[in-house]
Amino acid sequence: MISKYRTIGIVAMLVAASFAAILAQDAATHVASGQREILLQANQSWNGKPYTHYPTGQPQLTTIRLTIAPHTALPWHTHPFPNVVYVLSGTLTLHDRASGKTLVVHQGQAVGESVDAVHRGETGDEPAVLLITYAGTPGVPTSVPAKGEKAEY
Repeated sequence: MISKYRTIGIVAMLVAASFAAILAQDAATHVASGQREILLQANQSWNGKPYTHYPTGQPQLTTIRLTIAPHTALPWHTHPFPNVVYVLSGTLTLHDRASGKTLVVHQGQAVGESVDAVHRGETGDEPAVLLITYAGTPGVPTSVPAKGEKAEY
């Protein structure tokens, strides 16, 4: 008699566990669309220079996190292909050497950097943390120092 109740108890527990697993699976497989917010969509860089081409060869995406100390100007440099900078924290002031144009980019903003134009970024009173994504090719550096300058990173 005890084994009969034991069997019924075990079966009841298995049924309950199976039902709980089905409910949990349904909750985990809820399908819904995400909410999209376009941070940047551009066919030219922040200084007005149009993006004219992509590099040839195998595409390679590179994303870096760059931290720049307060009151720091990066060395003058260029990029051989398009890239996007997203400011995670702080503020970054971009400078275009040839035109003298500047642009201040704040936390939560994105900007398309210039291609083959000498420029640099500068921080203010606090560090800037940037997320930078490059659309390049293998073997090509993401940043090229201007003549006589140190590497950007």
